[in-house]
Amino acid sequence: MPPKHRWKVLASLLGLLLAGLFFFNAWQGPQLAAQRVVRRDFVQSLVGSGRVETPHRVDIGAQITGTVGRVPVAEGQRVKAGDVLIELVATELRAVQRQAEVAVSLAQARLRQMREVQAVMAQQALRQARANLEHAQATSRRNLALFSNGFIGAAALDEQRKAVELADAQLRSAERQLEATGIEGSDHAVALADLAQAQAGLELARARTRYAFLRAPVDGTLIGRHVEVGDVVQAGKVLMTLSPTGRTQLVLAIDEKNMHLLALGQKALASADAYPKQRFGASLVYINPGVNPQTGAVEVKLDVAQQLPHIGQDMTVSVDIEVARRPNALIVPADSVRDIDAAAPWVLRVEDGHAVRRSVGLGLQSGGMVEVLEGLREGDALVPTSLPVVAGARVRTLAPSR
Repeated sequence: MPPKHRWKVLASLLGLLLAGLFFFNAWQGPQLAAQRVVRRDFVQSLVGSGRVETPHRVDIGAQITGTVGRVPVAEGQRVKAGDVLIELVATELRAVQRQAEVAVSLAQARLRQMREVQAVMAQQALRQARANLEHAQATSRRNLALFSNGFIGAAALDEQRKAVELADAQLRSAERQLEATGIEGSDHAVALADLAQAQAGLELARARTRYAFLRAPVDGTLIGRHVEVGDVVQAGKVLMTLSPTGRTQLVLAIDEKNMHLLALGQKALASADAYPKQRFGASLVYINPGVNPQTGAVEVKLDVAQQLPHIGQDMTVSVDIEVARRPNALIVPADSVRDIDAAAPWVLRVEDGHAVRRSVGLGLQSGGMVEVLEGLREGDALVPTSLPVVAGARVRTLAPSR
């Protein structure tokens, strides 16, 4: 056979061979990357986004009207309990306090004067009154004898009797005066009351002076400041907001359809969006029994046990709450299951080169994976839902995807 004819024959044979291969491959069906059923521990988690907050905040406000003289702290600064946050101008308050201190000193001096001077004078007056009464009584007895002997008249005797009565009255008055200056006396009680009143006025003045210094009630971080030097502030107006140091909580909104999966005590892993690589643990401590009618979400709170210096008030966090765990479970990618949310989910399993429809029972779902309770075995190859393959079609699998 001439060379020219041999090349034509070879070309024809090659064409027939390629055509045969094409039809053979078409008969075998398309090649696809099957998804495999694997067995491993499986954790179902709910993913949510929320914010950091302390269980309570402390609003700092003035108790008196005044002018701000000093603000020694800045927003974001950590403070200790007792640190001065705001100082009001206290010139007038200090003057009032000084007046109250002087009033207390005067009341104490009056009480001391009563004890050391008036009481002594009352005792002396009492002794003098007793002596005067004794003298008047003795004179009266002598005059009575003289009257009996006719040496003096009735007028003189009557005059002396009046002198005795006057001395007796003066004695009783001196006794009352001494009693009044005593510990249980009225003058002493009045002096004590005046001293107590002055001391109360001093305590009030000191309290008002202390009101000029707004101090941190607890350790914490200043997360809000609404005042500057020179401002005239009114009593009750919030000037600063303090986030107390201590327990930190994460507040999330979870879709109400997942409410049945939540339980107190569930563990979670969280991270602040500002520090995504620094994950920390948390525990579910509160589930709001009500549902927000506008958003259809349930508010939950998680406690953070450890102190985290990089976590601040109102920071945004992402949280994975572990709601269930299955050891040694059969799992497949969720995108290999048809009608996954319907009552009868199914898959296309590769069997003897064909895509065969199989019903499956599903369990936990999380992170793009789903637990298979029945209908499949470990190692089964499944056709992804993204491929246009129908039940009964011939298929060929490539290396399994895990």
